[in-house]
Amino acid sequence: MLIERLVVSPQHAYEGRPAYGPVPVETSSPASIELRAGYGVVGDRYAGRAAHRDAALTIIAAEALEAVADELGVPPFDPALARRTVVTRGLDVEALRGTDVLLDSGDGPVLLGGRRPAAPCAWMDVVLARGAHAALRGRAGVRFAVLGSGTLRVGPLSVTFPPADSLLDDVDDAALLAARLDPARAAVGTHGRRTSVQPRPH
Repeated sequence: MLIERLVVSPQHAYEGRPAYGPVPVETSSPASIELRAGYGVVGDRYAGRAAHRDAALTIIAAEALEAVADELGVPPFDPALARRTVVTRGLDVEALRGTDVLLDSGDGPVLLGGRRPAAPCAWMDVVLARGAHAALRGRAGVRFAVLGSGTLRVGPLSVTFPPADSLLDDVDDAALLAARLDPARAAVGTHGRRTSVQPRPH
């Protein structure tokens, strides 16, 4: 598993009506980010905001974005345009909804709490491709509460689950962990249908 991209921005780019285009704001793809428990990602627009305490960090699978581009018949997307904090490869991100998880990219584990889906918005049809809004449903990522402090960086990633995770109480731990971390599911998520938008000619 890998963290392929980190995206941090101090301001919102997708505000107002999509027809007017995104707001030009500073957006960076740093090699690492600092997380503070109960606060979020240092330097990011969601950090320290009470309304986003359970959604201070978002994660999306690179495979999901690639699958959508392939289905729509368009060139690969720039992952930064999805405005998710962490872009992973080899991880079924959608399986992390509703559970705590430990991410370790080499500086020690950071505890995150998987919360609600990071639902796609109409902006995706403008900044990615027509039909991306619908095609990303069920695989546009997950919002996380930052429960522990630490650092995440681009590169190899290990994912484990805290012993207190209630979903591990009455089942075979190894089997459940293997199912959750199945990289073959990364592009699929909970998306159960193909888009009806016709691919554009190459």
